[in-house]
This record gives sequence, structure tokens and C-alpha cells, in this order.
Amino acid sequence: MPSFQTEQLRTFLAVLDHGTFEAAAQQLHVTPSAISQRIKAMEGSAGQVLLQRTTPILPTPAGTIVHRLARQLRQLEADAATELGLAVSGPNTLTVVVNADSLATWFLDALELLPGSGQPGVEVIREDEQHSVDLLRSGIVMAAVTATEQPVQGCSSTPLGAMTYRGVASGAFMAKWFPQGFSAEALNAAPSLNYDRCDTLQSNFTAAITGKPLTGPRHFLPDTLQLAEAVSRGVGWGLMPEAHCRAGLAAQTLVELVPGHRTHIPLYWQRWKIQSAALDLLSTAVRQAAALALP
Repeated sequence: MPSFQTEQLRTFLAVLDHGTFEAAAQQLHVTPSAISQRIKAMEGSAGQVLLQRTTPILPTPAGTIVHRLARQLRQLEADAATELGLAVSGPNTLTVVVNADSLATWFLDALELLPGSGQPGVEVIREDEQHSVDLLRSGIVMAAVTATEQPVQGCSSTPLGAMTYRGVASGAFMAKWFPQGFSAEALNAAPSLNYDRCDTLQSNFTAAITGKPLTGPRHFLPDTLQLAEAVSRGVGWGLMPEAHCRAGLAAQTLVELVPGHRTHIPLYWQRWKIQSAALDLLSTAVRQAAALALP
């Protein structure tokens, strides 16, 4: 393992945070030449290129490992400063990735459980639960709500429970597209509502019910609440978190396509395996909020 100096790791992080050597130099109050020399020294120590000289600058596969190390060091320094009662130099933010449906239903409860003073901020990046571990693996985030049980290298994985979805549509939509009642043929002709092109819920639902791939027209709305509104307005059918469709089903403004059918997506909390008091607090809050919201 190459021996990187703390100053080098801070420089490496500044370059990736700000995207250019010039912006990193301004943030660190040194010259761009000094930034370049530190990065070259790191690459010489590692024996390989760590940064792609693009705009913005990006890490190479080897650079993602160093990026994660640099972020972990910064968090450990921030935790130590907090415990010593000292001011934290630089940003003190826990960056996590959360899927849109968790963010729209229960994750804010976790943030509400955090103590109000003396704690770092939390930056939430929104990403599909099937792809969130890529950000964790790259070192961009410290923790993730993910559908992947297998822990990323250097991380722990804790089950949170499962998000429950129901395939629903408005009564007017059902009357228009399913006048003779539900059928596989009608399902594959009716327009569906999808979060984005990574969203496989509707496709998996169709395959589970009909044994065939989804072939009907698709609408894409990258907002959980707007997608629910579109379902209520009869724009298409879709899978909604149970928390968002329970009231509509009770009021009979929404109808289940297949009554009683549930789709369960197990969720896990993956986090760096470092001794961080701040990350421990956030992890505890996430587990408590999930225990109340997820079966």
C-alpha cells in the first residue's frame, strides 16, 4: 500500500470535489502547479494514473480507491474535531444515496431522529435502489439504502425491511383500458407509468402476472409524488408504495389491477466500516425509522 501524506489526500479530494486543478488550488490557497505536483507524487507512489485529466476531472478505477480513502480520512478528522470540541475545518457532511420511494415515504423520519446540534449535515443523492451501490463502491457516498444485500468491499450490510408496492390505476383508467375486466392482453396494451428507464417495477410486475414482457406504451416521470398524481389522474397504471395508495384504495378512487397482489423489495443499509460517531448516529436513526415504516 502506497504511503500517501494527509496533505496529498486532502488535495486529491479537493480536485475531485471541485473538478479542476485550478479550482482546487483556489480552495486550498496554493498554486495549480502545487496541486499538479502533489497529484503526480501520489501517482508515482501508487505506480499508476489516479485521475483522468478530463473536464471535470474524474478518478480512474485505481483513483476511486484513493477517493474513498480520502473521504474516510476527512470524516475521521471531522469526528475527532467534534469530540474534542474543536471547529471542523472544511465541509462536514455525510453523503448518502437513497432511492426515491424511500425518500418520499420514510427516510425523512430518520433525519428527524438525528440530534439537532453539533452534528454534520446530510447530503442525500437520489438513485434507484438497484444501482445505488455503484456510488458506494466509487467512494462518492458513505452509505446507501439499496436493494443489494451483498456488502460492497469495505462496507457492512444491514437489512432494513421491505418496501411494499401495489399495482394500481384510477377507476376511469380501468373503465377505459379494461372494459371487460383485467387480462394479460389489456395490461400489455395499456400505458404504464415508470419513474425512469432504470425502473423495473412495472416490467417485473407484468412478467410475474402474465409471464410476458411489458410491451405497452410507457410514460417516465422521475418524481415519486408526481407519478402517484399521474396514476390518480388516469394517465397510466403503475406500482405505488403502499403508503401512497392506501388512502386512494380505501376511498375507491384507485383500483388494484390484481387484488391482493403485493410486490416486496427488500432494502439494506450499507455503510463504510469505519469508526465514525456521526455515521453511527445516522445509521441508528435509519434503522429505527425503517423498523417503524417497513414490514
